[in-house]
Amino acid sequence: MRVWQNLSRWLAGNASWVVIAAAVFSFFLPSAFEWVRGTTQTVILGIIMLTMGLTLTTNDFRILAQRPFDILIGACAQFFIMPCVAYLLVHVFRLEPALALGILLVGCCPGGVSSNIMSYLCHGDVAFSVGMTCASTLLAPLMTPLLMEFTAGEIIEIDAIGMFVNILIVTIIPVGIGCYLNYTYSKRESFPKIQSLMPGLSVTCLAFIVGGVVSTVHDDLVARGLMLFLWTFAVVFCHNSLGYLMGWTAGTLAKFNIPKKRTISIEVGMQNAGLATVLAGTFFAAQPLAVLPCAISCAWHSISGTILAGIFLRFDKRKEDVSK
Repeated sequence: MRVWQNLSRWLAGNASWVVIAAAVFSFFLPSAFEWVRGTTQTVILGIIMLTMGLTLTTNDFRILAQRPFDILIGACAQFFIMPCVAYLLVHVFRLEPALALGILLVGCCPGGVSSNIMSYLCHGDVAFSVGMTCASTLLAPLMTPLLMEFTAGEIIEIDAIGMFVNILIVTIIPVGIGCYLNYTYSKRESFPKIQSLMPGLSVTCLAFIVGGVVSTVHDDLVARGLMLFLWTFAVVFCHNSLGYLMGWTAGTLAKFNIPKKRTISIEVGMQNAGLATVLAGTFFAAQPLAVLPCAISCAWHSISGTILAGIFLRFDKRKEDVSK
């Protein structure tokens, strides 16, 4: 068990590079990830959300009632800033329909699970981070289809009901099962050991999803060359960076303290790109390139979140040095 726990910690600490390695491996050997399609991909995302639920406690949900103003500001920022920024970038970069669908879908999804880790690393408000993640995940079945209807309805017909049901199945139900198991078995001696394996399992599942996506778009990437990747990455980079910046601005306008501003910045900027990837593959199968911005976001959001957390920590260290 200790070996598996150490492996889980290593995977969680190197999540970005594990995901990138899976993407590169899949590019050169796409057949290795051809099994990550359709229902299998959905099940894998369900496992990721189950791991999230296994780490949540009743205290995490109490935050929603104890800090309504903070959560309200966070949820409004999450579901207003990122869809609007995505919509703006689609028109500024004049993206083709498939790529536009992908970046809009990333923008309309809830916050990513790894944002909680980033908030912890940079001395943010971890309770607020968990509360925001819970709130945006609970709202996702309603808000994501609705926002996609507004932002992408002119590109393609959105199956809002189908998307609602799909998000409910792959997010809310697994998270609910995980929370129930945590509540029921948390006092057992072996349960914390099982929980310690969840970060590694989550990273592995995310790597599988990204590998499957790269396998799907492999032929297009080869045919259209490096420019397709770079152009898409530029959009993802701008979307993510503006999310961090505007999240911080929202916290400033709400007169949050520094830890809360750091948290809302990270929560707004980091999206659940794994969910976006699965939804793109399920509902936009006729536009296979729609999954490309989602896959790039999966890797880049983890990398940029780590970089931003490091910048915040460096600022703290410099401040401490000056005070001495």
